[in-house]
Amino acid sequence: MLSYRHAFHAGNHADVLKHLIEVQLLRHLMQKDKPFWYIDTHAGAGCYALNSGYAAQNAEFESGIARLWDRNDLPTALADYVALVKAINPDKKINLYPGSPLFALHLLRAQDRLRLFELHPTDSKLLQQNFATESARVQVQSIDGFTALKALLPPPPRRALILIDPPYEDKQDYRRVITVLNESLKRFANGIYAIWYPQLQRPEARQLPEQLKRLPVKVWLHVALSIQAPGIGGFGMHGSGLFILNPPWTLYATLHALMPYLVAQLAQDEHAKFTLEKYESDL
Repeated sequence: MLSYRHAFHAGNHADVLKHLIEVQLLRHLMQKDKPFWYIDTHAGAGCYALNSGYAAQNAEFESGIARLWDRNDLPTALADYVALVKAINPDKKINLYPGSPLFALHLLRAQDRLRLFELHPTDSKLLQQNFATESARVQVQSIDGFTALKALLPPPPRRALILIDPPYEDKQDYRRVITVLNESLKRFANGIYAIWYPQLQRPEARQLPEQLKRLPVKVWLHVALSIQAPGIGGFGMHGSGLFILNPPWTLYATLHALMPYLVAQLAQDEHAKFTLEKYESDL
């Protein structure tokens, strides 16, 4: 199924949560001089116009990044994320929103590398165009990211952030996430894996976090942001979450401090809330 276009949802509440955490994970890896790879299994187009085209139709960014744009009381991690969005909007208006690969490109150093995969033919072409001048550091391939990941692990520097965020339009994506993670952990047990998922009423979405908790890792962190009550009839996304395998030890405290703020700013009804939990093996 290749109908999904992330441009419709660019800059919404789910992007805020996902990219806020992506930036924190990249900052952690940058603390050491040793190079690392950023691997994105479902990279999208890389950058999205918010004032025209698909994103302007639903304007989901207005209840996401736009609610943080002019705040002067942002927690440090949120301020860092918002500053990166503003960096590609020099006129101080929200005209463009960076996708996950563009956040990585802005942060990665000369010694680091990006490996980007996108199967949708239109988005893949746009991704190639958006990163055409970065061929020394960036490789873009129009293939299935789930399949491509097998050949990349372990990466040569033995350090990497792997972002896995399929559209989940096909319910088989939920199964494939678990399968690819089990296979990947055998090849590269110490990598940082960030798995995004939507909060939906469908059983596959509700079951995924519990399935992720059973993966063979010593440390994981789970954070979710619900911006409203589930829709009547079970339709629509009422929130999203990220499950991080091998997270930085500081990430839990960072999110514990800022998630109440994020709930307050992005809530769409009184049922808005967050979930934050972690696990550390004693072995």
